[in-house]
Amino acid sequence: MKIAKRISLFLAVNLLILLTLSLTLNVLGVQPYLNASGINYGALMAFCLVWGMGGALISLGLSRILAKWMMGVKVIDPNTSDPAMASLVQTVHNLAKAAGLPKMPEVGYYNSPEINAFATGPTKSRALVAVSAGLLESMDREQLEGVLGHEISHIANGDMVTMTLLQGVINAFVMFLARVIAFFITRSKDGERSSPWMNFLIVIVLEIVLSAFGMIAVAAFSRRREFRADAGSARLAGREKMISALEALRRTTQYADLTGNASVAAMKIAGKPKGFFALFATHPPLEARIERLKAAI
Repeated sequence: MKIAKRISLFLAVNLLILLTLSLTLNVLGVQPYLNASGINYGALMAFCLVWGMGGALISLGLSRILAKWMMGVKVIDPNTSDPAMASLVQTVHNLAKAAGLPKMPEVGYYNSPEINAFATGPTKSRALVAVSAGLLESMDREQLEGVLGHEISHIANGDMVTMTLLQGVINAFVMFLARVIAFFITRSKDGERSSPWMNFLIVIVLEIVLSAFGMIAVAAFSRRREFRADAGSARLAGREKMISALEALRRTTQYADLTGNASVAAMKIAGKPKGFFALFATHPPLEARIERLKAAI
């Protein structure tokens, strides 16, 4: 039943995005970008910006709702009588005050064996910090504070918004270039264009290829923001606590490599791709993060 509900939610969200962006294009009076004389580059640019940026911004606006519904995150009542949950909320609130956030973020918990935590939300005043059951069970209080300081730093740095804007710009460029290249590929010597279906298939292939290159830029920025969030946690919670948390994650990753524990090995924060695939890593190697913190004055 849960799977059916999540699929329905996914389809409903995508339908909402489709309708919203289509309405936006109509309101802006964006005309079809292909006509008898060729490409209308102004119309194509507007089309790509609306779809590329619009989809990313709508997803950001719905990020807290999607996290709760699709990952099963339960928001913790600040007045909860559960000592562990109350301590978690208090720790997040203390770190948020130290970071100068204008409003306390929601604090959530989700029942998963993965060792993970994340922050999401459209603004610093409408954020959510969520932790997994695996994280709470595997880390002590000081290590947990280091991880939470890292997530609060993401919010304070505005990382979710910046990442969304970067992804939106790249989406727009990918859409624009794919359509321009496909137009010239499918145009014959006498100016005739081939089947619209052929054009459509070429656009899809080009978008996949160009998106892969775009992912390299997004991943590079993501790695940079992880270093900044580590430094932010060192200021908020203490450098030793953040180092201890990363050391705990490294031990868990080594254990996962030996046992084949998929629920842990699939963690983003513990991924360790090598060679060319390292360009697509959203998080730096744990060793590099630990060394940078140790080297900081």
